[in-house]
Amino acid sequence: MRYLLLLSFLLTIGCDKNSDGLNNDLIAADAGYAPEMLEEMVIMEVNSPQKSTPSKIIKTASIRFETNDLSTTHKRILKAIKEAQGYVQNDNAGTHSYGRTYQNLTVRIPTRNFDMALERISEGVAYFDERTISQEDVTAEFIDIDARLKAKRALEDRYLNLLSKAKNVKEMLEIERELSQIREEIEAKQGRLKYLQSQVSLSTLEIEFYKDEVTTQVTNSYGSKMVNALKSGWNGVSVFFLGLLHLWPFLILLGIGAFFMRRWIKKNKK
Repeated sequence: MRYLLLLSFLLTIGCDKNSDGLNNDLIAADAGYAPEMLEEMVIMEVNSPQKSTPSKIIKTASIRFETNDLSTTHKRILKAIKEAQGYVQNDNAGTHSYGRTYQNLTVRIPTRNFDMALERISEGVAYFDERTISQEDVTAEFIDIDARLKAKRALEDRYLNLLSKAKNVKEMLEIERELSQIREEIEAKQGRLKYLQSQVSLSTLEIEFYKDEVTTQVTNSYGSKMVNALKSGWNGVSVFFLGLLHLWPFLILLGIGAFFMRRWIKKNKK
């Protein structure tokens, strides 16, 4: 039965040009062809070099840096995203056990505005713990899936044509079973094609910025660290003397006690 269906399928193709413009020369009237071979033949026709396909590039980036003010940095990033006509896919914040407060964002930005958005977000950042930019060319996969999708649709049309000519229930059930399988494959390829198109048209940017509560300054140069150390030392001396001032009543009482104790010791020696 399967070969009879395929034979009818081949004859139908041979006698009737479909909407995709498949050539009669492309399909040989051979009952031994398997559906997979028919699909490949359709792909060769659909995917024949007629015009060049624009490159399909998926751009992604990941950056991580320290900041003095989480709230200000967050607002600045959201403003840059809005200017680039992007949107925030995920936004979450938290605190690590060792005192680091952080915020993570997953951002989708139109690819045409990707470089501009990355530059705006990076403004004012003195040092990146991580800054990675990558590009993946999916042009070949895109072309292949698109061609196979067209081939599956062409097969679907032919099976529908056979279904309308089925002579009994057995033929109808077998054709419908083939149609069901083809439609599942069409849905899967449509989903993959839609995903690739989304990744190509919208670039993904992963952003993490953080603040360590145990430090007061973002990573600075060696000279800045020396200045900060001197300031910290002077502040320590100031705190010490301020502490002594708070103890002055006790120091006076201690001095009076020491005076009378000394006189008592001298008196006993005499």
